[in-house]
Amino acid sequence: MEELNDLLQQRRAKIDTYLDAGVNPFANDFKTLHNTGGIRINHEQDSREDLEGTTVEYRFAGRIMARRDFGKAAFLQLQDGHGKIQVYVAKKEIGDEAFNLFKKFDIGDIIGVSGFPFRTQTEELSIRATQVKMLTKSLLPLPEKWHGLTDVETRYRQRYLDLMVNPEVREVFRKRSRIVNLIREFMLEHDYLEVETPMMQQIAGGATAKPFVTHHNTLKMDLFLRIAPELYLKRLVIGGFDRVFEINRNFRNEGISIQHNPEFTMMEFYQAYATYEDLMDFSEKLICHVAQQVCGSLVIPYGEKMVDLTPPWERLTLKDAIVKYAGVEPSLLDDPAASLTFANGTLGLELDGDIGHGKLLAEIFDEVVEPKLWNPVFITQYPTEISPLSRKNDENPDVVDRFELFIVGRELANAFSELNDPIDQRDRFLKQLQEKEAGDEEAHAMDEDYIRALEYGLPPTAGEGIGIDRLVMLLTDSASIRDVILFPQMRPEAS
Repeated sequence: MEELNDLLQQRRAKIDTYLDAGVNPFANDFKTLHNTGGIRINHEQDSREDLEGTTVEYRFAGRIMARRDFGKAAFLQLQDGHGKIQVYVAKKEIGDEAFNLFKKFDIGDIIGVSGFPFRTQTEELSIRATQVKMLTKSLLPLPEKWHGLTDVETRYRQRYLDLMVNPEVREVFRKRSRIVNLIREFMLEHDYLEVETPMMQQIAGGATAKPFVTHHNTLKMDLFLRIAPELYLKRLVIGGFDRVFEINRNFRNEGISIQHNPEFTMMEFYQAYATYEDLMDFSEKLICHVAQQVCGSLVIPYGEKMVDLTPPWERLTLKDAIVKYAGVEPSLLDDPAASLTFANGTLGLELDGDIGHGKLLAEIFDEVVEPKLWNPVFITQYPTEISPLSRKNDENPDVVDRFELFIVGRELANAFSELNDPIDQRDRFLKQLQEKEAGDEEAHAMDEDYIRALEYGLPPTAGEGIGIDRLVMLLTDSASIRDVILFPQMRPEAS
């Protein structure tokens, strides 16, 4: 820390030197006309001989990432948002006064450069500077200058440093932006209307999760940050928009892990006159399209293994998946007592004896099956008990017309044919209300306006939510959700 304070004082002292020389160390009068990426593209085919005597002058700016001094000259590595390029600064080119100020430049400073392209003896494309101008004096030294920033806590807390020194991190977030844009283009091409719905809601609904609570002073009422946009999007289908989607931020007051962040991004979409089976086909096409565009293949690396996204994707009922991966007889899953004995005895789950049979099967699935679902698989026929907004299956009312998509052992999407019977929906909301009154923090209050909207008539509809963060994790081979969220939620920094 003492060494850092000394460096800080040294750099602050240089500010006075610049000011005494009439140089603003935080100037904003240098107009850039080019960037490093464009310069490289322009001359990627040019040899040393091609560049001799060139009159093409470039004007760009960036951060000094490395420096090698040779008395009356120096080589810099300058980085902007498009990459890096080498800059050669010589006293005879920029003059004595400018060179004397240049010698005080530090790694981390942001400077403007004008100059001509050339190739060095080692054939590296470089810029011979005719002008170097201080634009922003950096007061703090870059971390681990030669090795990049590797400390995970620092990388997440100070993402600006992470982006500054780790080019592979910048590439992840460039890919994230492209993924979101590809999804949006795909939805628009398939006649979906992009909409925006409230992020502050009077009643938290549309999912089973504990909400964050805020307060509106003027209205003198508590509001909830949305846990899902579902109920508002379905109101829009009722209103006459047959296909809608929203790429949205959701907030759930739950744990933090490599898969969960309290604030996350999801795309939710609804299509009238469609079923959950239609959305399985649609999801497969959407994700394969994005993967092919971003990764160039449908067989992609994740961790130490490969993931094969080649369609068609496997489809299994929840019970069949448990039978397949837990090695139990189907008859055991039809017997609540035997299922509970298996869950508590064999799996050691310690579940309460009063747990509903549907919730019990879901717990067994989460424990045994989910971690084993590596390549894409649609899991269908979820218990009605854990699906309060889904349409009951016509042949078996104990399950609903729903699927969840799993890839690399985690849920990526959740979809179902929507419950559009207002009488059934009221009954399910009432059951949730009873659970809330019994202490379930993830159950929610009755949404009377949504019931009223259903009474006007929701067309037969299917809807789905796709986790954008988890999709980005998959397509960028990222192990943690924090690696694909620019500013993940962190515990307070230790003082």
